[in-house]
Amino acid sequence: MSPSAIDIGPASGPQVALNVNATSRREELAQPAWSRQHEEYQYLNLIRDILANGEHRPDRTGTGTISLFAPTPAKWSLTNPTTGELILPLLTTKRVFLRAVIAELLWFVSGSTSSLPLSVAGIKIWDGNGSRAYLDSVGLSHRAEGDLGPVYGFQWRHFGAEYVDAQTDYTGRGVDQLAEVVRKLKENPYDRRIILSAWNPADLDKMALPPCHMFAQFYVSFPRASPRPREDGSAKGTLHTLLYQRSCDMGLGVPFNIASYALLTHMLAHVCDLVPGSLTHTMGDAHVYVDHEEALRVQVERVPREFPTLEIARERGGGIDGWSLEDFKVIGYDPHKGIAMKMSV
Repeated sequence: MSPSAIDIGPASGPQVALNVNATSRREELAQPAWSRQHEEYQYLNLIRDILANGEHRPDRTGTGTISLFAPTPAKWSLTNPTTGELILPLLTTKRVFLRAVIAELLWFVSGSTSSLPLSVAGIKIWDGNGSRAYLDSVGLSHRAEGDLGPVYGFQWRHFGAEYVDAQTDYTGRGVDQLAEVVRKLKENPYDRRIILSAWNPADLDKMALPPCHMFAQFYVSFPRASPRPREDGSAKGTLHTLLYQRSCDMGLGVPFNIASYALLTHMLAHVCDLVPGSLTHTMGDAHVYVDHEEALRVQVERVPREFPTLEIARERGGGIDGWSLEDFKVIGYDPHKGIAMKMSV
């Protein structure tokens, strides 16, 4: 199965001077002017700030982190205002595993709570938390291997339902928050309660891992200038997403999370006939694992490249279910080479 496509236009952001080596400097000067004000510098500069000013803290994995609390939120553009092309803020200073981003997001949307379908598809990102040894270590020895408990997808689609196991059919049980988000975006886009929450205190001790990206609010804007009409002549709104993430692994997790919630915003906009606007990412504990420091010092010296663009091969409208990897086509993703970083579990 192939990943989806997205075209992005020039990103905007504050101009930042970086200390780069000669090779990077030549590459920077070869970039179009907008790339020197690239939105990816929000991410790179935050890592620099953490490494320079963060405090060393112990953590549950035993690895240790360098951490800052509540840094300035980052804002990512999702549509090129000039061309109308869809933007996917897929970071370019290190390759992001796009197929895994899409597969995991569709896994959330499906409501699945077993890591095994992802693992079979070659997506191993949840294998550590679903392993027999890990489940036993967190008091979930009664669970089958791969059964993560009422994690993200369960909360999105069945909030408040009583969790049994990953094999149980929960159809009609609990609150389908994601369906409610779609309904409100279509029927009452001015609603201030268009919320998606993965944080359910009653279920935290049943989860293999409590949610890190835990809360999203959606806002439909109807800007005064240049409204985009629908076929019936009515104004088309612009969809913005605000994500709150309590725990932010800057090396491995955050690039993934940015891409995932940007893609979710694109999906919701497509389903609800809206224009994707922006993703604002608000972080709580933003940290660098100590064993990622050397790799990230390499990454921050790299110059961002143009983001890819996205095309969605699916009829506009409909529901949020039934998406597949083939519905997305990401175009023009040309990142720097990958940098190995170990995942702490």
